[in-house]
Amino acid sequence: MTSPNDLGGRFEQLRAENLERLKELATLNRTTQIIRENKSPDETLKHISMILPDGWQYPEFTGARIMYDEVVFLSPNFELTRWRQVQEFETIDGKKGVIEICYSKEFPTCDEGPFLEEERDLLLNLASMITGYLNSLKGKSYIGESKSKRQDLSMDQPVQGYSRQLLQKFLNKNNSDRDIYHDLMTFKVKEILLVSNLYDAYSIEREGRFSEHVLGHYHQLNLTSVPRITGVTTVSETFEVLRAKHFDLIIFMVSVDRKTPVDISKRIKKEFPYIPIYFLLNSNAEIAYFQNVSKNTLSIDRIFSWNGDSNVFFSMIKMVEDRINVVNDTKVGLVRVILLVEDSPKYYSRYLPMLYKIVMEQTRRIIDDVSTDELYKVLRMRARPKILLASTFEEACQILKDYKEYMLCLITDMKFDRNEVQDENAGVELVRFAKGMISELPTIIQSSDPENAEIAYRYKSTFIDKNSETLSQDFQSFITHYLGFGNFIYRDRFGRQIAQARTLKEFEANLRTIPAESLLYHARRDHFSLWLMARGEIRVAKIINPKKVSDYESPDDLREELIMMIQQFRNEQNVGKIIPFDESAINDEKNIVSLADGSLGGKGRGLAFINTLIHNYDFSQHVPDINIRTPKTSLVGTEEFQLFLERNNLHELAVKETDYETIKRAFVQGKLTPTLVKRLKALLAQITKPLAIRSSGLFEDSLSQPFAGIFETYILPNSHPDIEVRLQQLTDAIKLVFASVYSDVARGYVHAIHYKIEEERMAVVIQELVGRQYDKYYYPHMSGVAQSYNYYPFAHMKPEEGFAISALGLGKYVVEGHKAYRYSPKYPGLDINSPKDQYKNSQVTFLAVDLERTEPNLLEGDMAGLSELDISVAEKHGTLRHCASVYNPDNNTIYPGISKQGPRIINFANVLKYNYTPLAQTLEVVLDVVKEALGTAIEIEFALDLERDEHGRCSFYLLQIKPLIGSSEDYVVDMDKIKPDDILLFSEKGMGNGLISTIADVIYIDKDKFDKRFTEDMAREISQLNDEMVQANRPYLLIGPGRWGTRDKWIGVPVNWPQISNAKVIVETSLEDFPLDASSGSHFFHNVTSMNVGYFTVQPELSKSFVNWELLSSQELINETNWYKHVRFKEPLMVRMDGKKRISVITLNDKGESQY
Repeated sequence: MTSPNDLGGRFEQLRAENLERLKELATLNRTTQIIRENKSPDETLKHISMILPDGWQYPEFTGARIMYDEVVFLSPNFELTRWRQVQEFETIDGKKGVIEICYSKEFPTCDEGPFLEEERDLLLNLASMITGYLNSLKGKSYIGESKSKRQDLSMDQPVQGYSRQLLQKFLNKNNSDRDIYHDLMTFKVKEILLVSNLYDAYSIEREGRFSEHVLGHYHQLNLTSVPRITGVTTVSETFEVLRAKHFDLIIFMVSVDRKTPVDISKRIKKEFPYIPIYFLLNSNAEIAYFQNVSKNTLSIDRIFSWNGDSNVFFSMIKMVEDRINVVNDTKVGLVRVILLVEDSPKYYSRYLPMLYKIVMEQTRRIIDDVSTDELYKVLRMRARPKILLASTFEEACQILKDYKEYMLCLITDMKFDRNEVQDENAGVELVRFAKGMISELPTIIQSSDPENAEIAYRYKSTFIDKNSETLSQDFQSFITHYLGFGNFIYRDRFGRQIAQARTLKEFEANLRTIPAESLLYHARRDHFSLWLMARGEIRVAKIINPKKVSDYESPDDLREELIMMIQQFRNEQNVGKIIPFDESAINDEKNIVSLADGSLGGKGRGLAFINTLIHNYDFSQHVPDINIRTPKTSLVGTEEFQLFLERNNLHELAVKETDYETIKRAFVQGKLTPTLVKRLKALLAQITKPLAIRSSGLFEDSLSQPFAGIFETYILPNSHPDIEVRLQQLTDAIKLVFASVYSDVARGYVHAIHYKIEEERMAVVIQELVGRQYDKYYYPHMSGVAQSYNYYPFAHMKPEEGFAISALGLGKYVVEGHKAYRYSPKYPGLDINSPKDQYKNSQVTFLAVDLERTEPNLLEGDMAGLSELDISVAEKHGTLRHCASVYNPDNNTIYPGISKQGPRIINFANVLKYNYTPLAQTLEVVLDVVKEALGTAIEIEFALDLERDEHGRCSFYLLQIKPLIGSSEDYVVDMDKIKPDDILLFSEKGMGNGLISTIADVIYIDKDKFDKRFTEDMAREISQLNDEMVQANRPYLLIGPGRWGTRDKWIGVPVNWPQISNAKVIVETSLEDFPLDASSGSHFFHNVTSMNVGYFTVQPELSKSFVNWELLSSQELINETNWYKHVRFKEPLMVRMDGKKRISVITLNDKGESQY
């Protein structure tokens, strides 16, 4: 008889065995699912390796490794031990692979060491599944290699667990169709190593079309010369790829991190001294620093500066090739040489792209189909001039001597090194030297001093002003007649021209109208695919090339399929990109439509980047139950701004007039170009919802230049029944955005950061506003900002987990710092404040578009089309249902929803706590992906539409991204080396990094006088004091209660940035009756962090932070106003900021502490 204990033991054994079989089955099912996701082989094998440990007996002590085709995929905890289970496999092409399972500690012996027999069966099944999967891919590749290649280059990657390699995927996806050209040239720059983060790489190309802008010019050169770009982001990746294959050029894209690129370049030069290394800087402000570094190290061969022209990348590549090829090409091909003499990276980074653009655009490339014998040939490209750069007098003279028989022209600066000393007349002496050798050599002297025009005339040289608004046209008019240009020529069967095409769009249009005999004439000779191949349209050419005329019943069938293939190709190419104006594309949110040429500006570039990211990265694999979208967007490039100033003679008035209202009225009276007006009308014919007209200055929201919230944004109800009235409103809004470049705020800000207002160029973003109509109002359920780094973590939250702030209604309410709901996407259910504090600080009004304001007066400001409404209005609209809760003051409790009576609190409980839609998870994923893409901490603006679509999903709209900038070089504060008596201020919540030792002045609000009713008066007073400090060129430390930069006067002093622009450190303090609120104005916050201004929080009641008020008040009093005291220390203070620990300390200057 079996005892109860035996029965119990047997039951437990059966239960354990059953559990193991379920785990094994789950592993097989999950593997099947991963394979069905149809991702690239690398992604698939990596994902499988991650889930394998869960199928074995002891998953927490199990690691997995899959090796195939010399690539290794590891689970997180893999380590090779003696407790190992191995299964080999082989694919149909003879490549071998292996799956390994290892235990990290010893376990009892089973059927195969510590492993079960069933686990061996599982391993066999997994090997069989992986082999079948890989073999199926091999078979597909044999049938359609191009198709499978494109599928494998998906950017989809899991968010957690391992790097998404976004940069390389981005480059691969955009360059894959050009790989046909690799390794076919005898000498060209074939392999480039790009050391960068993804956002910097994106920033150098103008409209999200990497291939066209960085590599696209190659169709004007030799078709076999397109380089392959390999992107890396870390030191280990850099040396791994360098040791794996040869590179012809290394380009570092440098933004906020100065130290790391220099260190890496030194290491590279030691191991690979023969590879040229170029630095591409994201800011002109960094030039002097890196020029100094390059003088002291041989690791940097040439410095370039990013100035808004994406062709700088192309120019860097061509410069390397031209310098090496010039000897052979001049002798063999008799090519000409253009010599540019310029020692400033800022200027030659501007000139070289301009010169190459002019040269490339004027280079003729014609398909020769006149002679039957020549119909299959592409006419040799006429040899283009080589462009050589010299930075010293001696270097320029040597080039002139070496290539005097081939010189086409000389372009020289006036001032550069001669005999290792800066010579004011070096340019004149060089022209004299050149003319002595080649008397008729065309020469240009370019200078920022107009007086040098007379000298240029004396030496029969053309003079070009460096500051000219028409610099490009001046160069073009000088060079144009040396070069030529050509188009595709349609001919009849006798070879006579009947039409021509300059673009792919014209090519398609002509296909519709040419006679059948012309269609057959070109098709039989493969002219279509040859021309497309030459233009760089490789993919569509490869589709067309195999097609034969005999494959079609009639010429019309051939014509129809050709047009269909080209249309499909153009549509695929445009997804997630900025496309030239096309009425049919206006209503498609997958594209951004360009209404006018020119740079996109910082905000426009960010929006284009968002669009590219959303449509090239599959977010649904991480958050499948929500739509991630962008609003319908159009862009007006900066050329319209420049034309507007020139056509309306506004430039002088804009620069000299000091009254902003006068400037606005003058701009409104001006006229936009007829082409833009026509396109705007076409846009309004299709979009009838409210519109946001946003500024996009050249440096706005960019990685290094911190113009955030300085220029205007206008929201138009767009509700007037007459389209002509709506068109007038739209054009007025664009003109007023143009005018905002010259506002008092913008001028003050530009002056504060040492820019010239003339340097700014304005693009304009036109977006359909996210939201829905309720009665006569229009607004979204929820809008907000989120940051990937939280400077105010609470409880067990970590700074790197980020935070978000949201409000009901339009996002303007949030970014200007009004009361809104703050939460952690990582812990959305965690209440940061007590119920009572939530009630006191809850949103009570919201912003909405008033659709009955059909004729808003935009001159009144950006609120002209908006209304500020009580949240009770939203409750009547039914939009509070998922956004609000009810506060019960009797028991200090909050009830989610609005079914009960009582005060409403906007805390989005149903969304954040009860997951009506996965907003918190979406924010986590988006912040994580965008942070990796930009390579730095970031901020996003978003809106949420809670109405579900036909699939039951709500919609998350990503509106804007921008970086949170700070110094990236670590600075450590050692408190043990600081004398306690010398401490003026200590903060455990500091933003900033590094050392400031130039501040002797402190301006602070007298805490004994402070009255929160008069914070607006305090803002006016500090503005006056700041002006005095600007005039005296004295930086200062600013201290005061509450949140600086808020728009809510009850929680802090409502200053804007120019009012405190000379403050290098800002301190917010709490008072007994004035506690600090954790909200912040997005634009103000961005400007503070991006300018590396220290921002410290002192809350003695919550931390060890303090201000030594006694020490402060004992200093020399310079000035005292109603609210402020201005004191001065005898020696500058020492401000030390530890960015990682967030510790900041301000001390008296101890000159003995030289290490600081």
